[in-house]
Amino acid sequence: MISHFPSSQCPHNQTFIQNIPTTSWEPNPFCTQAVLLLNVVLKSLSRLYLTSRHFKHRHQMLYLQLLLLNVPLLYLAKLSSVGSIRDEETCERLRGLIQRQVQICKRSVEVMDAVRRGAQLAIDECQFQFRSRRWNCSTLETMPVFGKIVTQGTREAAFVYAISAASVAFAVTRACSSGELEKCGCDHNVHGVSPEGFQWSGCSDNIAYGVAFSQSFVDVRERSKGQSPSRALMNLHNNEAGRKAILSHMRVECKCHGVSGSCEVKTCWKAMPPFRKVGNVIKEKFDGATEVEQREVGTTKVLMPRNSQFKPHTDEDLVYLEPSPDFCDYDPRTPGMLGTVGRQCNRTSKAIDGCELMCCGRGFQTQEVEVVDRCSCKFHWCCYVKCKQCRKMVEMHTCR
Repeated sequence: MISHFPSSQCPHNQTFIQNIPTTSWEPNPFCTQAVLLLNVVLKSLSRLYLTSRHFKHRHQMLYLQLLLLNVPLLYLAKLSSVGSIRDEETCERLRGLIQRQVQICKRSVEVMDAVRRGAQLAIDECQFQFRSRRWNCSTLETMPVFGKIVTQGTREAAFVYAISAASVAFAVTRACSSGELEKCGCDHNVHGVSPEGFQWSGCSDNIAYGVAFSQSFVDVRERSKGQSPSRALMNLHNNEAGRKAILSHMRVECKCHGVSGSCEVKTCWKAMPPFRKVGNVIKEKFDGATEVEQREVGTTKVLMPRNSQFKPHTDEDLVYLEPSPDFCDYDPRTPGMLGTVGRQCNRTSKAIDGCELMCCGRGFQTQEVEVVDRCSCKFHWCCYVKCKQCRKMVEMHTCR
């Protein structure tokens, strides 16, 4: 069995099969023949894996398949970190997709890299928005990536569904505008002269295509069998609220044309807001989310506020079915419930990031740590900035 490339020919020597590498391996020109040989062997072994038990450890067999797909093993459980999705066979191997999503993947393989980027964008934005809360969107190396928190009908789950649907719509739209996809491009429905007198030109973001793809790909899971009616209604509502956070904040960007920068002629196009703006909007909706319950109006099942004194929610609001836990303590029976022990807190803040609330009354400990910052930065012609490194001692507070 192949275990090593000769280090004299391949400086980027890595151990295969016996010691599964956790970082990607990029062959240099000296390794071309070795890589071609390895690919032949791996393809044979991968076929062998499907019909036999020649390997002692399941994760080693799985890694053989992942090598062929250029998928880092560390990110197997996260669709957002899967390597480039280039063919229909890749769709069959993606974890976390239901059959109808696999079918959409096969029909729209070229779009799936944008979906992958969108999923990672959702994780990053969730972690930014919740960075100072007890639950901070920590991810797991299992499915689902946020643990059981998103399987409950809480307002945290509402945010995750909304930001995920929005991120897919955003990333697919961006791929359309950049010319990455053959199926879509700029929004050519925006043309002519506007009522304000400027000329529509440039590349308007094709948000209609991004939203439509998000609806078909993301929502299909909620429309499948096996989902409770109330939870499906909740998820579908929050998915749409996430997409509306983009639609309701589309903006007009313009460029002036004329002598010496005069604006004799102005061309404009429609553009999506920055995704940080989308995240801020959805986070505001999270803070004001409405607790709902399922009721029947005639023959239709709808979600209504649990408290009749609350005004009905709009299509842009987030809704949830059950209260959130306090997230104070680690619970090994609930993946994703990590507690706040060891979390950094703000001693002077009275908000949720303050030590009193973040630490759930357990108290906190203080220690002095050395922080290295860039300082005394100067611009040098041409063209770079040179900074000094300044060291200082600061107090860091962490929950007991």
